[in-house]
Amino acid sequence: MPGAHPELQRLRDSIDNIDAALVHMLAERFKFTKAVGEFKAAQGLPPADPAREAEQVARLRALARQAKLDPDFAEKFLAFIVREVIRHHEAINGR
Repeated sequence: MPGAHPELQRLRDSIDNIDAALVHMLAERFKFTKAVGEFKAAQGLPPADPAREAEQVARLRALARQAKLDPDFAEKFLAFIVREVIRHHEAINGR
């Protein structure tokens, strides 16, 4: 941004780099969840796995606490991702 204070620009550049990393990490995660969806479809397993999802929520909340991130926010973020994963699994399964 022209005219931005150098410190502000440095901070914004760091945020931009983290955003790019997040997008790439999400893309990588979805490659694996697609493989899971294909496996589930081939095995006749349901697209959703509530027990696994509950384990992931507990794990992510603990990680968030360790990272000093609001666990409620982390859970909402995971729920958003899981909904999208299930949608993909349902599409793979032809539902």
